[in-house]
Amino acid sequence: MANLQMTGILEKMTGKDKDYRYMATSDLLNELNKEDFKADADLEIKLSNIVLQQLDDVAGDVSGLAVKCLAPLVKKVSETRVVEMTNKLCEKLLHGKDQHRDIASIALKTIVSEVTAISLSQSILVTLSPQLIKGITSPVSSKYHVSRSCRFEVSSPPLNNFFLHSFLSQGLNTDIKCECLDILCDVLHKFGNLMANDHEVLLNALLSQLNSNQATIRKKTVSCIASLAPSLSDDLLCKATVEVVRKLRSKGAKTEMIRTNIQMIGALSAFTFLCSLLKKILITEEKKLSFVLMRVNNWHYNVIGSLDVAKGEMFLCRAVGYRFGPHLGDTVPVLINYCTSASENDEELREYSLQLISICFLNLLFIFPIPLFFCSESANEYTDDEDASWKVRRAAAKCLAALIVSRPEVLAKLYEEACPKLIDRFKEREENVKMDVFNTFIELLRQTGNVTKGQIDMGESRQVSVFPRWLLKQEVPKIVKSINRQLREKSIKTKVGAFSVLKELVVVLPDCLAEHIGSLIPGIEKALNDKSSTSNLKIEALIFTRLVLASHSPSVFHLYIKALSSPVLSAVGERYYKVTAEALRVCGELVRVVRPNIQSFGFDFQPCVHPIYNAIMSRLTNQDQDQEVKECAISCMGLVISTFGDNLKVELPVCLPVLVDRMGNEITRLTAVKAFAVIAASPLLIDLSCVLENVIAELTAFLRKANRALRQATLGTLNSLIVAYGDQIGSSAYEIIIVELSTLISDSDLHMAALALELCCTLMADRKSSPNVGLAVRNKVLSQALTLIKSPLLQGQALLALRNFFAALVYSANTSFDSLLDSLLSSAKPSPQSGGVAKQALHSIAQCVAVLCLAAGDKKCSSTVDMLTDILEDDSSANSAKQHVALLCLGEIGRRKDLSMHANIEATIIESFQSPFEEIKSAASYALGNIAVGNLSKYLPFILDQIDNQQKKQYLLLHSLKEVIVRQSVDKAEFQDSSVEKILKLLFNYCESDEEGVRNVVAECLGKIALIEPAKLVPALKVRTTSPAAFTRATVVIAVKYSIVERPEKIDEIIYPEISSFLMLIKDHDRHVRRAAVLALSTFAHNKPNLIKGLLPELLPLLYDQTIVKQELIRTVDLGPFKHIVDDGLELRKAAFECVDTLLDGCLDQVNPSSFIVPYLKSGLDDHYDVKMPCHLILTKLADKCPSAVLAVLDSLVEPLQKTINFKPKLDAVKQEVDRNEDMIRSALRAITSLNRISGGDCSLKFKNLMSEISKSPTLWDKFYSIRNE
Repeated sequence: MANLQMTGILEKMTGKDKDYRYMATSDLLNELNKEDFKADADLEIKLSNIVLQQLDDVAGDVSGLAVKCLAPLVKKVSETRVVEMTNKLCEKLLHGKDQHRDIASIALKTIVSEVTAISLSQSILVTLSPQLIKGITSPVSSKYHVSRSCRFEVSSPPLNNFFLHSFLSQGLNTDIKCECLDILCDVLHKFGNLMANDHEVLLNALLSQLNSNQATIRKKTVSCIASLAPSLSDDLLCKATVEVVRKLRSKGAKTEMIRTNIQMIGALSAFTFLCSLLKKILITEEKKLSFVLMRVNNWHYNVIGSLDVAKGEMFLCRAVGYRFGPHLGDTVPVLINYCTSASENDEELREYSLQLISICFLNLLFIFPIPLFFCSESANEYTDDEDASWKVRRAAAKCLAALIVSRPEVLAKLYEEACPKLIDRFKEREENVKMDVFNTFIELLRQTGNVTKGQIDMGESRQVSVFPRWLLKQEVPKIVKSINRQLREKSIKTKVGAFSVLKELVVVLPDCLAEHIGSLIPGIEKALNDKSSTSNLKIEALIFTRLVLASHSPSVFHLYIKALSSPVLSAVGERYYKVTAEALRVCGELVRVVRPNIQSFGFDFQPCVHPIYNAIMSRLTNQDQDQEVKECAISCMGLVISTFGDNLKVELPVCLPVLVDRMGNEITRLTAVKAFAVIAASPLLIDLSCVLENVIAELTAFLRKANRALRQATLGTLNSLIVAYGDQIGSSAYEIIIVELSTLISDSDLHMAALALELCCTLMADRKSSPNVGLAVRNKVLSQALTLIKSPLLQGQALLALRNFFAALVYSANTSFDSLLDSLLSSAKPSPQSGGVAKQALHSIAQCVAVLCLAAGDKKCSSTVDMLTDILEDDSSANSAKQHVALLCLGEIGRRKDLSMHANIEATIIESFQSPFEEIKSAASYALGNIAVGNLSKYLPFILDQIDNQQKKQYLLLHSLKEVIVRQSVDKAEFQDSSVEKILKLLFNYCESDEEGVRNVVAECLGKIALIEPAKLVPALKVRTTSPAAFTRATVVIAVKYSIVERPEKIDEIIYPEISSFLMLIKDHDRHVRRAAVLALSTFAHNKPNLIKGLLPELLPLLYDQTIVKQELIRTVDLGPFKHIVDDGLELRKAAFECVDTLLDGCLDQVNPSSFIVPYLKSGLDDHYDVKMPCHLILTKLADKCPSAVLAVLDSLVEPLQKTINFKPKLDAVKQEVDRNEDMIRSALRAITSLNRISGGDCSLKFKNLMSEISKSPTLWDKFYSIRNE
């Protein structure tokens, strides 16, 4: 039945009536689009022939439908038919009538776009490629037909024949070439990787067309080579580049040929990005299709013009870009030469060159040394209306912006050479160029802030002249002078740009405008008061005003308060909510400036109080406004009341109830709660008697709400209110609050628990609170606190709050010390239900016991120590849990209080070193060290003597010494000189110990002493880096690792010149020393990256070398029945990759990802489990931060990832091995997810196949999907 129907359709398609043919072709299209349509061999032949026939139909709408039929037909017929249709269409294109050429070209493009199967693609390419190459390179054919539209108005027949011959020999040949080039461009973009055998032929054919006299052919040739470039081998890419550079260098070349070759360089380095951008826009905004196609088709007229469509996309991947890097040494100097030597009439050539250099800066920032260049001085010379020099200045500004973003290490040179010219160009006459100049300067400021963030002061003191922040400070007067001129301009856009520059300047140099505030005030006033000002300008001006008020000393503004406050308060009344909200934020800063402290000597703030109050009150009472405005008004009123409350006694009964009312509104209650916290913390002790009871009731109710942020703010506000107004709050309210607090104390939210415990302490500390408060806390909160103390998660602020809670509870009525102590010690007992108590929980209990004893007084503390000592003297091994807790408690008490009055306590503790239980011995070591902290003069010599005399207890005694040293370094206390000498002599003696545990403890001790006595330790450690003993060298490097902490220390400046002595041991012949150096480098990179950035160019190659599998470190151990392979280099490789991972966070600007990924990361991805995990993390970071480097070598990374996700453990594998493998697969999939997010990743055929394999595997796809949605 279906065949009969198709036969009828086919008959109608050959009819004479064009309407019948149109309707029949439409019916065929509908049939072909049906999913269940199938055709036998005979029908396939008929369909393909009739559709090709319809392409030549004289009716345009019929041939158009025939083209649409090709798309589904290609998917429904056999491979042979598709190849046959392709051949026939090629014949029509090359030798057919010219009126059929266009439709044949469109039909071929349709087939190319619809073919997806690799086998079919290869079959088509076998015949299509030679035909297209022939169409591009063949000489002119004699078989041409003149179009009817051609008319020659020439009287002389011979001359007529001459023009006709010229037209045929040039115009028609150009048409064929253009159509072939268009089709070839599509083919190369889609199937470039499948045409590797034809690449050389194709490249030669295309390069020959760059010499064509026809601009259209050259343009389309550039596009073809751009599509071919991503799939070219390195040798062919090199060949293409060398040829183009040769042409660029040739003297006497025509200007249009030079432009073409410059565009060719751009094609080789930027086309992949354009494809990525096109794909993204097609997905998100289909309506822009024609616009983008037009841009892509004409992209060579402006190499970077298409990039302006989405400036944020600049850093997307350019696959060819990184491979093009080695050729930049040849191309960039030529481009710069054109920038500087092109004639004044050829501004377009100069513009192209600058734009291409900009692309090189952004895409190949790690490859080559960048020369500094900015627009020529001729930019100042204005000419007539047709002047195009502004394009050159715009391109130069963008080029400089690219340089700033990509090369932060040349900032100092940029400030010397480029910054003055940028400031000078603020006066640019072309507004769009001026905006680009502003944006470039803003990039310079941002990069300065990024590079100098957290930079140590010694860098500035030693190299002030090249310190970017210092150099910027010298330019501030010129910047302000130039910006002030721009603020007087009529252009709104210019003023907005000027305020944007000022904003960024204040962010980078917070106190730089103190001497220039007076000159900036008129510009701010004009921006806020001028009727022609737009909302955008007002917002920018207000944001700058807020930032400058917050970052400068209040006294700087006191002379200008009146001039500044008037326009700001007027802006509070603006209709546009964003302007109003920003004006209210400025008011908040203005309040702090007007009265920075309660005394406020030297400035009369009172005239400002009521104008500010009235402006804010009008907004506070207005209900019909945006939420942002409401919140800003509430916050600002809180500041006004807390700062000016003593001058608003009449107004307080009016405004405070309004704030209470806002607490009842779900939208504004959080902001209102925070406002009352600010008011409660005011030193003015604002009279809240009219609303206090209602406020407390509302806040107590909020403790039951599910909103976590609201509960946190409520706890803080209640704390402030009880501290300030506790005598006005009844004890019954306290008891209600305590009941609510009991539900908030758990380890499910430690921050909330800490706030709740702090509030309990405040309630109990109030001297006027009744005894019932202490009783309520004991009954409601104590049980929760005893449960919390057993949590292994307890730490930090929550543990501190819990310690304070028990100390406060001792002082509270109806709570005895003995019962609390018994409760705490009982918490340490293992229970049959939950088993033993976690180690961390035992330390928490011990700390609380110590605080409890000290709070109870000397007598109670002494009796407790005696009781704990008695527990230790009990020889029963059954009491091991009690002994463990007793030792920890003695250590915590001894750290806080001198226990020397308890005779022989140190001997009692050291006896526990003989315990059969490891946890008892560890606790005894901890206790002895902490007791020594309480009385160094007595116990430190005892520990040192024991270390010398008790070899069997040496390791535990070293741990005790470590506790002493670590505690002294944390407390910033110092040892006596004699003690330091003894400790160092002892520690250095143990540097060569055969036991790794002993060496590690010694290294930590040396590192922590270095924090206390860096002047003594750093030279002593440096001397031992040349020790003949490898263990000594490793120990001193690890000691340096322990001395580098996140907070600034005096050792930083001392060790800075000596760092290389330690880190260069990464090339030591001993693997233990190399691993120690890698670990130290990783610590530097994490805690103090600025200390090592200068050494990284030398260190990185050495570090990368540690990631390679070294066969000399692999040995085979004969275990009798079987042999076991041991890889001694595994830990070193793992540490090296983890170090690289850390460097990517803090020193990315110093790392060249393209030289690391292949071969080092690629090797790690195929290494042992312990090495693969950090490699997956590194790959994930690189995909996010350096996508172009990853995309350039994506094909080579697919195989190890594919092997990892497809690995199956043995059938007899234990559960641990199965779990490890699952973790490995998820880790690899997480890296693949990051790779999949890179735009342009679909250019890699191997990666596309990997994603296809994952999508077809239900198990892998489920994991991938869950990871993608994390």
